[in-house]
Order: sequence, then structure tokens, then C-alpha cells
Amino acid sequence: MLDLDARDELTSAHVRLVATALQVSERTVWSWLSAGRREGRTGPRPRSRFVVTREIRQLLALWGGNVSAVHRELVARAVGDPSLGPVPSLSVLHRAVVRDLSAGERAGLKGGEAARRRYDVYSKRPPTHRNACWEGDHKRIPVRVDLEGFAVCPWVTWFIDVATKVIVGVAVTPHQPARDAVLAALRTGISRAEPYGPFGGLPGVVRVDRGKEFLCRTVERALGGFAVPVHDLPAYKPYLKGTVEALNDAVEEMFLVSLPGYTRRARPVGAHCPDRVEDLLSYPEFVEALLRWVRGWNTGHRPEGLADGLTPLAAWEADPTPIEDIAEERLAFFALEDDGRVRKITTNGISWRRRAYIAPWMAGNVGMRVRLRYLPHYDGQIEVFSTEGWGRHLGSAHLAEAATLEQRRALNSVREKKARQLKADLKAAEKLRKARYTATTTAAAPRLRRTVTSGQAEAEIARSGAVDLAARALPDLIPPREPPPGWARPRKRGAAPTGQAVPQASGLSTSAADDPVAGVRPAVEE
Repeated sequence: MLDLDARDELTSAHVRLVATALQVSERTVWSWLSAGRREGRTGPRPRSRFVVTREIRQLLALWGGNVSAVHRELVARAVGDPSLGPVPSLSVLHRAVVRDLSAGERAGLKGGEAARRRYDVYSKRPPTHRNACWEGDHKRIPVRVDLEGFAVCPWVTWFIDVATKVIVGVAVTPHQPARDAVLAALRTGISRAEPYGPFGGLPGVVRVDRGKEFLCRTVERALGGFAVPVHDLPAYKPYLKGTVEALNDAVEEMFLVSLPGYTRRARPVGAHCPDRVEDLLSYPEFVEALLRWVRGWNTGHRPEGLADGLTPLAAWEADPTPIEDIAEERLAFFALEDDGRVRKITTNGISWRRRAYIAPWMAGNVGMRVRLRYLPHYDGQIEVFSTEGWGRHLGSAHLAEAATLEQRRALNSVREKKARQLKADLKAAEKLRKARYTATTTAAAPRLRRTVTSGQAEAEIARSGAVDLAARALPDLIPPREPPPGWARPRKRGAAPTGQAVPQASGLSTSAADDPVAGVRPAVEE
């Protein structure tokens, strides 16, 4: 309408049409036109309001998103410096923060990046085919299990197919996993032989976070031998591998919460005593139960994201994408590190790391040249290969003199006793090192709780010097021996060239002047 008015084409019919369309009176439309001609605005007159400035954002970050604390800070500043101007009321400041900052920004100022991320929107990757991408991760199991009389919380390392939600590979360790767990889970995922099939084959890419176990050279070489790349995702961005992260949450909600020894179970007030070791699942029982749940997930569960409510097994079988299988003899090299040396089979077996390994198949093969491969971080068994070509797998060899269970338990008891003693010593030393002060009720320097006398300080310093071998060393206690005659001796101080008389140095006796070693020492003035 303003454009029509500027071209002198505006008529009452135009005003009547707009008033009818907006359901207002013609007088209202004419007043809008008048305001537009005078002030150049086409909407309501802007109201002056308080806005969140950069300084307010910084104060919100300082006070953890507490608007009331920021308001108190502004009031205190205005009292100290009246030139800053009036301070808005607390309600005005609250409305400005809610209006100018998003819910994610307010949560981030209060709880950090993790809290802000809950309000973000994430897009989904386009659907792919089976074995196009695997995602892998570690998860600490919040369940205490019995391992040889001790309660431990195991870890699970697994890989899941992104397209079909099939858990292809699983490995469990009673402690924090290393690269051997990653290699074991990958081997169970790639192999389709019993009892790992029918899922498996080579993936197109493996997606992991920045875990050092997934990015080590051994895993890179193992997957690189089959031309499988490993995509390293940025740190602290779990949404980039949401499939395996959802699996980590699902296993706890669907399975772990019902097990004895679950550490996150709600307990009544005052009941902090954990379950006894005798009441916990043994480690083999837990692994069996976890693998049974994995089979139930693959064959019976219907996770979200699969079309028509299919199970992972049905989605896998309905996908026509061909699977790239790897022969089992080639997988014999997978997940094993090469020793890099050629050894001989002797009458004592094969020597590795100063220990003997034997096997029944070695009978009659003494003198054979072989190469060794072994699972990382495990020295109880090695795999023996021939030296021709890629090497033919000859068999496994076991440690000849492995300790019994009773011996290992006794050794663990001794080591734990030493560890407790060391912990007590370190705690006592830390208590002596730290100075303790009295509580203060005024702005004054605190006083030491325990006052040490000068005699006590000297005695403790003397005791410390008595056990310090470096301080007790006396370099002049044993004089140096006479050097052999064939050694080149240093020239005496003030010595003349060969053939001239050598004047005797003042302050030195005849024996000292003749001593080549004593001649190089400075004279001591009395």
C-alpha cells in the first residue's frame, strides 16, 4: 500500500480490500498508512527493552547461569559506581535472559557443553547396506562379578552393523580392555564360521572414537591387511556414532539392571553394603548370560530404525548386498602380532621371552626353523608358523611351567600385602609432609597445629642423612691406585721440557713432587 501511495495509485478501494482481508476497520488501515508516511515503519512502534549484552553473558558464565547472582553483582557495581546507570529489576533481567538466550545456551552456562548438547538437533545419516559401516566402542559393565574370589566390574568391547543393527563381534575382559580385546571382537565379527555366523564378513569402514586401543598400530595393520579403513571420529561427540551408543544404553536398561551385583540399583537409605562375593555371578556365568542376550538382540529384538519392525536377523537376511568372506586360514594371522624372529625347536621346546613353550606336535620336529605369533598382552600360549612363504600354521604351544591356581593366589596375596604396606608408608609420608593449620574465625594467618622443636628437626634431618647412600659416600676414603707404567701421565705443574731440570714446587714434599697423581692436585696452603 505504501508503494501504491508513492506512485499516487492508492484508492479507497485498496484500503477497503485490505481492511476486509485483515478484519479491521478502514480507519485503522488509514492510521497505519499515516504512521508509515511519517515514521517509515510498517509494524508496531518498537518498545525500548533491556537486552542481554556481552557483559551480561560473561557474568552468567561466571555465576554458572544464576540470574539472581548476576543481578546482585550488577546492583553491587551500581552502588560502587553510580555513573553506570540504573540496574534493571530481577524480573526484567529474567525475561531478557529467557528471551535473548536459547534453552541450550542457558543449559550450557549452567552445566557445560554436555548439558548444552541435550538441546541440539542431530540429523541422521542416509540408510546404507549391511557391512557398509561398523561402529565399535568399549563399555564398562556396572555389574560386580566373581573372578577367582575377587569382585570385578568387567568391560565389553563390541561392534555393531549400522544398517541392520546386528551385533557382529563381542569380546569381554575382566578389566579395562586393551588392543587384544579390539582384535578379538573384530575377529569374531569378521569370521562367519561356527559359533560366530551367520553374520560377519569384511566391513566397508569401521567407525570408532579416539580410543587408543582402536587406533593402535596393531589394529591398523590388522584391518589394513584387508583394505578396511578406520575412521577416527572427533573426541566428545558421541552422537557421531549413535548406533553403538544406543546399544550401550540398551544393554543396561534391558539386561544389566536385573543382574545381581548391579552397582546402580536404587537402594534404601543407609543400605550401602554391596552384595557379597558369594552372591555374585561368576565370570564365566556372566559372559554366558551376556552372549545369550546378544543372541536374543540379534534374533528376537526389534530395535527402532529398522523398516517394518524387523529384527536384526531379518534385516540382515533381507539385504541382498553380497558378503565378502575371508578364509579361516587367512584369519589365523589376524589379531596376532608377529615376533619378527626365526627360532628353532629344541628338546626343551621353543624359547620365547626366556621361557619354554611346548606342544605334542613338536615331537620329531627338533631343529625345525619356525616363526612365532601371539595375542597381545597374553603370554600363556603362542602360535607357531613355518618360515616358508606366508607361513603355514603348525599349531599352538603352551607355557611349560605355568603356575598353579594356588600359587597365583598366594602370589597375589603377597603382592597385595606389599601394596598395602607401600600405601600406608606413602600415606604416613604425605601426612608428615603436609602442614596442618588451626581453624580461623577472623582474617588472620592460621597457626600450625603441631610445633616442631629445633632438636626434633635436627634429629629427623640426621636420620634422613643416615639412610641416604649418596650423602654417606666418601670419595677420598680409598685413595686411587698407581696407574700402570704404560699409561700416559700428566705433566707435573711447572715441569720443564724433556732434558731440563724440573724445579721442585714450593709447598710440596719430595714424595708429593714425585707422585704423578698428587702433582696434578692443587697445593693446599696452611
